[in-house]
Amino acid sequence: MSDMNTENNPNDAPAEAEMAGIPEELRAGSAEVAGQAGDDAAARISDLEAELAEAKQQTLYAQAETQNVRRRMEKEIQDARSYAATGFARDILSVSDNLSRALEAIPDDLREDEKWKGLIAGIEATGRELEKVFGQHGISRIPAMGLELDPNQHQAMIEIPTDEHEPGTIVQEMQTGYMIKDRLLRAAYVGVAKKPD
Repeated sequence: MSDMNTENNPNDAPAEAEMAGIPEELRAGSAEVAGQAGDDAAARISDLEAELAEAKQQTLYAQAETQNVRRRMEKEIQDARSYAATGFARDILSVSDNLSRALEAIPDDLREDEKWKGLIAGIEATGRELEKVFGQHGISRIPAMGLELDPNQHQAMIEIPTDEHEPGTIVQEMQTGYMIKDRLLRAAYVGVAKKPD
């Protein structure tokens, strides 16, 4: 039984035998080389961690930029849909203006004449239909008469001397202005009150 219980591990014997034949200087150099290899590995790990952190940061920037580009494209698509009719709407405004002028030019006595009532009713119905179509496409009239001049929506064409209104108040509308959704389609041409000289 005492044979089995040895103080030294039998596996350690070959390693010690190998080291016993190596001079002390070489054994110390071997440990130094192992220490340098450990330092090199630690430096390499540190470099790789720094590269990984930089790659993560660049990935976050790229994701943010992609999201910004996507948002810009969605807004441009929405604007294109919302304002696609702008050119056509500007052109059709002159038709609306002429229709309004035609209705305003009809004398009151003709409005009462049975021969003309059908024609006048047809022109008025056309005007109402045109306004309805404008509304369906987000085109609305700009209010003007009696309001203060707003340079974002009104263009002052003349000043009219008067004591009846505050200076800067719109007292005459020469051409109706229109908005398309939240954008100016055409400014209203107006006359504004000023103090008499």
